[in-house]
Amino acid sequence: MIIKKLRILAMLGMLYLAFPFFAQAQINSAFDKGLYSSKTDTLPYRILFPKRFDPSKKYPLIIVLHGAGERGKDNEAQIKYGPKLFLNDTIRQNYPAIVVFPQCPANGYWSNVKIDTNAMGKRAFHFQEGGEPTPPMSALLGLVEQMLDKPFINKKQVYIGGLSMGGMGTFEILRRKPNTFAAAFTICGGDNTNNVSKYAKKVPLWIFHGQKDSVVPFDHSQVVVDALKAAGANPKFTIYPNDDHNSWDDAFAEPGLIPWLFSHSK
Repeated sequence: MIIKKLRILAMLGMLYLAFPFFAQAQINSAFDKGLYSSKTDTLPYRILFPKRFDPSKKYPLIIVLHGAGERGKDNEAQIKYGPKLFLNDTIRQNYPAIVVFPQCPANGYWSNVKIDTNAMGKRAFHFQEGGEPTPPMSALLGLVEQMLDKPFINKKQVYIGGLSMGGMGTFEILRRKPNTFAAAFTICGGDNTNNVSKYAKKVPLWIFHGQKDSVVPFDHSQVVVDALKAAGANPKFTIYPNDDHNSWDDAFAEPGLIPWLFSHSK
């Protein structure tokens, strides 16, 4: 009897360890693979279509930008954080949308921020004012235009958001295409406050940050919020007092995030 119980416990333990792999496999199968390509740029992406997708209808578009840790060319790492929200049955039923996760190459960056790393490994982010887009941003701009050309995209409901590097990229694409997006969210991102006036009154924003963030300091979101308010905007700002850099876990768990996005249209 004891041996049998031990075997059962061992089997349960193996199932527990295997569960994350099964869950990720389900995510991988739900998101189709795509590749944006132009004369100068390529950008892999994963795309989720609504259940019972009807190409004769028009759907909102949500673009999600990943962080630096998910860069590469496997067209898989970028769906590590966030997809569970968009695969939630209630969300898919009540808020059908086309969701796109592009993947930034390993040596690239969504925004043209300059990063200094000291001897202790601590990074300092210097967000640039203006400037030419990085190659990944240039490709992202092309991908957005390509998606907007699809007859099944509702151009009045185009949303974008991102975490960490993706949050920085979100701020940057907002200033480059402020008339495209109906609303946006950023998680532990940042921007040069001199850029804020270009999107302050054009794109509603929900900004998230962990107050104990040891990678991208909380102040980077705080100064953007202050600049948005000074420019006449009214951003939502959610602070997680005990969160470090992984505030995306709490942000993607916010029950009001998707309803808030969908409450805005151009």
